[in-house]
Amino acid sequence: MDIHTFYALVGFMLAAYAVIGNDAVQTLGTFIASNSKSFKWYTLWAAASTVLAATLVYGWYVNGGDISYGRLAKIPPMQIEWYHALAPAVLVALTRTGIPVSTTFLVLSVFASTVVLEKMLMKSIVGYGLSAVVAYFLWLVLSRFINEKYNAVSEKSRPYWRTLQWFSTGFLWFSWLSHDMANIAVYLPRELPVHLLIGVIVTLVAWLGVIFYNHGGKIQEIVLEKTGARFMRSATIIDLVYACILWYFKELNSLPMSTTWVFVGVLTGREFAIATANRAQYKFGYVFPLVGKDFAKMMVGLMVSVALVLTVHYLINPQ
Repeated sequence: MDIHTFYALVGFMLAAYAVIGNDAVQTLGTFIASNSKSFKWYTLWAAASTVLAATLVYGWYVNGGDISYGRLAKIPPMQIEWYHALAPAVLVALTRTGIPVSTTFLVLSVFASTVVLEKMLMKSIVGYGLSAVVAYFLWLVLSRFINEKYNAVSEKSRPYWRTLQWFSTGFLWFSWLSHDMANIAVYLPRELPVHLLIGVIVTLVAWLGVIFYNHGGKIQEIVLEKTGARFMRSATIIDLVYACILWYFKELNSLPMSTTWVFVGVLTGREFAIATANRAQYKFGYVFPLVGKDFAKMMVGLMVSVALVLTVHYLINPQ
């Protein structure tokens, strides 16, 4: 094994853990929170792993061995250096502190040109704003019919909501994987042979098992502190809205974007809508610190990403 293959292997393993530990929890967080008392962790793990394996195999088959779903079209293959492996290492460290970092910015920034990074940033800003606005108006309407501060689903209706939630989570998980698999695939050959595909699936399933066993880890706190996010009905609606927005941006163009920003945008718009509709019980003084904390953490991740890309492009490997 030459040194560049070693760097690629280290980068892949760190990126796989960071992506599953950071972004995947933001995708599966409501699923974990609302099902942890009804199902064993390994049952939830098996369900998520099945969708993961099917998504990777499908993408690999229809895209000629490319599991990134074409998200790396604007980032050409390159020889992996030590600083490429450094990016996911920084991401792992930030993830352990509970900061919702954009994996796309932090990992792909050291591979992408500054022009591509700028386009990724603009698409992510639009994604954050659009998801917040859509979520705000949607939950304003929903608040006229349901109160998400309480788990008011009747025992008779729970099996139907449970089924709908599992399907909505599967759709969301597929939509998210179609986006963020690029953050892992960037360390791999663009046309994976079968044995490497199997190795990738086994690695990701293993890391996913760790996350489910730990009930989401530190990042899960972002989900749990939101109003009613651990309720089955609320989790289902959040997942459907998030999945539809991701699907829209997936079809818009092949440019990578921060799914983390979209996720935080959905939760931000939702919290403001619930506060608007329930002013007597839910004060804006509680919402602003909650939303502001998430936004500040996103900015920390962005600043680290920008610092990394500037260091790589202008100090370590100037072109």
